[in-house]
Amino acid sequence: MRQKELRIALVCYGGISLAVYMHGVTKEIWHATRASRAFHRSDARSSGIEGVYRAMFETAQLTRGVRLRLLPDIISGASAGGINGVFLGQALASGQSLEPLTRLWLDRADVDVLLDPDAKPWGRFAKFWAQPIVWFVLKWPGNVVSRTVASHTRAEVRRKVSRLIRARWFAPPFSGIGFSRLITEALDAMARSVGDEDADGQPLLPPGHPLDLQVTATDFNGHPEELRLNSPPLVVESEHRLTIGFRKAAGDGQDAGLAPVPELVFAARATASFPGAFPPLTVNEAEQLVQERSLDWPTRASFLQRIMPVRWKRGEIEGAALVDGAVLVNRPFAQAIGVLRDRPAQREVDRRFVYIDPSPDHMRIAPRGGATVGFFSAIFGSLSSIPREQPIRDNLEALEQQSRERARMRAIVDALQPEIEETVEKLFGFTLFFDSPTLKRLTGWRNKAQQAAAEQAGFAFHGYAQVKLAGIVADLAEVICEAAPEAATRGAVETALWGHLSAQGLDRLAELRGGARPEAIALFRNHDLAFRIRRLKLLARRLTHDWDEAEGTAPEAREAARDMVYRAQALYQGRETATGLGPGFAETAAVATRDPAAALAAIAARRDLMSIDLQVDAMIVAALEAMEKPLRRRFLYAYLGFPFYDVATLPLLQGEGMGEFDPVKVDRISPDDATSIRPGGTFDCLRGVEFFNFGAFFSRAYRENDYLWGRLHGAERTIDLIASTIEPPLDGVVVRRFKRDAFIAILDEEKARLVAEPGLVAGIEQEVRAAFAEA
Repeated sequence: MRQKELRIALVCYGGISLAVYMHGVTKEIWHATRASRAFHRSDARSSGIEGVYRAMFETAQLTRGVRLRLLPDIISGASAGGINGVFLGQALASGQSLEPLTRLWLDRADVDVLLDPDAKPWGRFAKFWAQPIVWFVLKWPGNVVSRTVASHTRAEVRRKVSRLIRARWFAPPFSGIGFSRLITEALDAMARSVGDEDADGQPLLPPGHPLDLQVTATDFNGHPEELRLNSPPLVVESEHRLTIGFRKAAGDGQDAGLAPVPELVFAARATASFPGAFPPLTVNEAEQLVQERSLDWPTRASFLQRIMPVRWKRGEIEGAALVDGAVLVNRPFAQAIGVLRDRPAQREVDRRFVYIDPSPDHMRIAPRGGATVGFFSAIFGSLSSIPREQPIRDNLEALEQQSRERARMRAIVDALQPEIEETVEKLFGFTLFFDSPTLKRLTGWRNKAQQAAAEQAGFAFHGYAQVKLAGIVADLAEVICEAAPEAATRGAVETALWGHLSAQGLDRLAELRGGARPEAIALFRNHDLAFRIRRLKLLARRLTHDWDEAEGTAPEAREAARDMVYRAQALYQGRETATGLGPGFAETAAVATRDPAAALAAIAARRDLMSIDLQVDAMIVAALEAMEKPLRRRFLYAYLGFPFYDVATLPLLQGEGMGEFDPVKVDRISPDDATSIRPGGTFDCLRGVEFFNFGAFFSRAYRENDYLWGRLHGAERTIDLIASTIEPPLDGVVVRRFKRDAFIAILDEEKARLVAEPGLVAGIEQEVRAAFAEA
C-alpha cells in the first residue's frame, strides 16, 4: 500500500470579526485531522463530519491503493487569524477539543462583552451631549449602518453602536485584561474537554513530528537593530515587526499542549490587539493575569528572551507595547516558509501552503478612486486598510521561482542519470558479490564511491567542497544559536567557527588534483548531515516516481524499500535540531564563540553520524535482500552514484542540495472558492463584512451565520485538498457525494446550537439538497 502524507502549512489572515468565519474553517481542518488519525489507528468507526472525512481516506485506500494521512504541521497567523491559529495549534498538540472555542466565539465575541467595564456608559442619558454624534452615525440618511448592515439586524447594531460611541473616549473602549481572561477561559475549557467524545488528550500528529506555530505582532515603540554597511560601517534602525513562535514535537513526553497557557494567551492577545479598540499588550498585563489565575509560568524568562531578544538584552522588556500583528504583517507567508526546514519525512509528502482569506474581494467593501478619496479616508486607508490588503504576489512569486528551479534541477539530474549509472557500473558492476551486499561490503562501496566522485570531479571538486563546508558551518551555527540564543548572534558564531576551521588548515579542503584531503573527509563524516539526507531523498524520489514503470520493480517491493528509506531519513533528521542533540547541549553552545572546538566536538559526539551510517547501511542491506535483482541494481546504482549527482548539482543550488524536486503547491480557502452551495462568494454568504468587517461583533445571529459558513466552506475546500493529492484522481461524482454528505453532517451537528436567526440551518439545508439533487 502506497503511503503518502498531505502536509499543510496553514496561513491565516487578519479579518477583524471575520475571525468567526475563520474559526469555522480551522475547525474543519481539525475534524479532518482527527478523522485521518482515527483511520490510521484503526479506531472505532467515526461519526458525523469525521465519518465523511474518514470514508474519503478509506476510499483512497480501497480504490487507489493510497494510504493517505493529513498533517497540518505549520500554522502562521496574524490578528484574527493568529488567535485562531493559537487555538488550532493547541488542539493539534494536545488532543483537546475545539468545541469550547466555538462557544467563546458565539457567546462572548460581542461588543457588550468586550467593552471595558470602566468604559461603559452608566445609563441611557450618559454623555447626552454625544447624542448628535450618535444620530449622525446611526440615523443620518446614507449613514454607515444603513449602507452596510442588513435591515433585520440594524436595531441591534444601532443599540450597541450607541453604547460604544457613548463609552469612554480617547482610550481603547475594550478591555485588554478582559480579553486575556476570555482567551484563558477558552484554553481552560479546552483542557477540561479531555475525556469527552471528541478529545482523548493524544496529539493529532505522529509521535516526534514537529508542530510549528508562528503569529505576528507589532512592537509599537520598536527596538533597535544594527545594519552593517560599507559607509558608515554600522547604522541602527528601529524594527517593529515581531514574530512569536512555538515548536512542539508530538508526544515528546513533556506537558500536554503546545506551550504553557500564559505564553499562548500572550501570543493570542498580542496578535489580535486591534489598534484603538484594545490597549497594547504589556508584560505587566500578562503577569497580572498569571497572578489572578494562579497560573504556573516557569518558562517566563526564556520565553520573553526568545521572542524579544534585543529588548531582553537591553533590560527593556517591561517597556514593550505590542499591538495587532496585521498592522505590518497581515499575510504571514514568510513566517510559514521560514520553518519549512528540518521537517522529518517517513513517507512520500505532498506539501501545500493553504491560506484562509475570508474576504478576497476587498475593493467591494468600500470602493476607492482618485478624486473621491477624502481627508479621513486617505489617512485611515494609509494607516490600516491598505497595508492589510496588500497582495501576496511577492510570496507566491518566490514559491513559483523555487518550483521552477526545482523542475530545472530535476531535468539536469535526469540528464546526468545515464552517465552516472554507467560510471557506477564501471566501478562496481563487475565486482564480485555486488549482488550479495553485506554491511561491510556496502560501507566499503559507499566510501569508495564518494572518493571516486571527488577525484573524477577534478578542479570542480574545490568549489563543491567549499559550498559544502559553507552549508555545514551555517547549519552548525543555526543549531548553536537555537540552543543558546542569548549567547551570541549567528554571525558571531559563524565567524568563530570559520576562524577555528582555518586554524586547523581546513580552509583548503581538496588535494591539488582533486579529491578530498584526509582532514576534510573527517570533517564531512562528523558533520555533513545534509549530504546524508539529500542522498536518501534522491532514493525516495526514484522509488516514488522514476521506477514505477521499470521492469522487475514490483509496486510492493518499491513500497517496502521506500518505507525503509523514509525511516532511515528520519534517523538523520532527528539529529538536525538542537532538540535532537539531547539535554545539556545548551551549556556547551553558550561558549561556542569562545571555544568553538568544544562546540564542534560536542555536536559530533551527540549526533554520532558514523554510527547512524552503519545503522542505515544495515537497514539497506536487509531491504536489498528482499528485492529482485533489477530493483536491487537500480537501488545500488542510485545510492552509490549519489556523490556524483551531488558534486554536479550542489554548487548550482547555492548549497541547498537537490533533495526536493516537487513544487510547493498553494491553495486558498475563501467564500469565493467554495461555491457548491451558494455561488455568490463573500458578500452573498458572510455578514461579518458589514460595518467595515466589525459586523459579527454586534450580532449573535451574524456570528452564527459566519461560523456555519466557515464550517461549510472549510469542509468543501478540505475535501478538494484531499482529493487533489490522490492519484489517479477520484471521479468527480464521488467527490461531489462526499461534499454533499459533509454539508448534511455539519448542518445536522449545528441544528440545535444555531438558533439566533430562525430558519438559518433549514434554509441552507434546502439549498444543499437542491444543489446536490443529482448526487
